[in-house]
Amino acid sequence: MTDFIDSFEDEDPFDSAGLRLTVDLTALTENWKDMARRSAKARAAAVVKADAYGTGIEDSGEALYMAGARDFFVATVDEGVTLRPYAPDARIFVLSGIWPGTERRLFENDLVPVISSEEQLAFWMAVLAEYGDYPCALNVDTGFNRLGLSMDEAIALADDVSRPASFAPVLVMSHLACSDDHSSEMNRQQLESFRQVSAAYEGIDSSLAASAGIFLGSDYHFDLTRPGIALYGGESVNDMVNPMRPVVSAEARIIQVRTVKEGESVGYGRATRLTRDSRLAIVSAGYADGYLRSQSSAGVPLRQTVPRGGQGFVAGRKVPVAGRISMDLTIFDVTDLPENAVRAGDYVELFGKNVLVDDVARSAGTIGYEILTSIGLRHERRYLHEED
Repeated sequence: MTDFIDSFEDEDPFDSAGLRLTVDLTALTENWKDMARRSAKARAAAVVKADAYGTGIEDSGEALYMAGARDFFVATVDEGVTLRPYAPDARIFVLSGIWPGTERRLFENDLVPVISSEEQLAFWMAVLAEYGDYPCALNVDTGFNRLGLSMDEAIALADDVSRPASFAPVLVMSHLACSDDHSSEMNRQQLESFRQVSAAYEGIDSSLAASAGIFLGSDYHFDLTRPGIALYGGESVNDMVNPMRPVVSAEARIIQVRTVKEGESVGYGRATRLTRDSRLAIVSAGYADGYLRSQSSAGVPLRQTVPRGGQGFVAGRKVPVAGRISMDLTIFDVTDLPENAVRAGDYVELFGKNVLVDDVARSAGTIGYEILTSIGLRHERRYLHEED
């Protein structure tokens, strides 16, 4: 019995996984270098929040650090703590800022809080009074109406001669609301507002542009840009050919191929009725894995406005989703493939180089950001490096 078990020890779990996720770290770092070039005189940071957009903050963060990134943005202190060993001397900015109870982990891991409200600012001042000098960043709302000190609050703070000397922000930043639409007047309005803020904090780094803002041009770059979705291969600007390299590929194993007669139904709610004898491939992925139910071919509200549902890729062809996507399973119609082209055990690409993540998003009525950050926990991961 022991010899039998030992014979399996060298098998790669990726080769037999029901769900596989391949992350091309070379494409990731090339995308960062591309955004760094587009940022021109500004430095390019790397946004790695939400587990590096679903790609894995440890591996992706380390790859970006090795490529030259020295400024990172995360959403939470926990994310910053996870990233720190992989970006040892980088500046790591925590976008959610600081809250009571997070001080120790923030300081021990040399994380920089982004202060976004008067309440956070008051607490930060109290922390400085107890712990002494420590860097922070200031987030200023220039029209987004999401997070940030108001313009008046930020400029008054810059001019406040009574503020303690230990209060020493190293970055002032804001966020564009409409940078994915280059024709929007909002971009120019926010730029002019941010210029006022930047001038009030002369000598301190300024940052306005995330991925889409970088494509708006040098006026928006200031000292530091913050590329996020573009690093992971996603579209960031509407109505523009995406220049970024695909980074992530998700595949699901075919569990069964079955033949179904014309007139029969497929899946929950009998949402799809077959108009011909069909062959269906059932794969081991569903909405629990981030393959959103709204991509179903029928039986969901979105199909009333976006006629076509999701597609996979197998045996050199795109194949449509059939019926409703369920929690753990999705059905693809492979009737148009040669009869022996697919069999149980083969893999269908859910998104990747052949089915772009943003095309998947459009069929689901959402954006590539949501597809990537919804990747579930059941994927076996493989990271590709240039030497691979």
